[in-house]
Amino acid sequence: MQINATTTVIASENQVSCDLAGEAAILNLENSVYYGLDPIGARIWSLIQTPVTVAALRDAIAAEYDVDAERCERDLLELFEQLAGAKLITVEHPRSA
Repeated sequence: MQINATTTVIASENQVSCDLAGEAAILNLENSVYYGLDPIGARIWSLIQTPVTVAALRDAIAAEYDVDAERCERDLLELFEQLAGAKLITVEHPRSA
């Protein structure tokens, strides 16, 4: 399933991360590959340490960085597709009624 605004994301349990002068370094414990995030990516990473929907994250980031909500969501979806592909986040889709 594709990630969308109603999707909940959280950092995977199979990683460790740390702050490096405002940026984030993440180690995937399954394949021992390091990943890096710039300061905005690091802020997003800090916000997904607990489960959050893409929509809630979009609203928070758009307000914090004064960016258009549509562009923010598009960028978040792209980032989360990459993080999911690297198995750095867990993705949960809402259950259908």
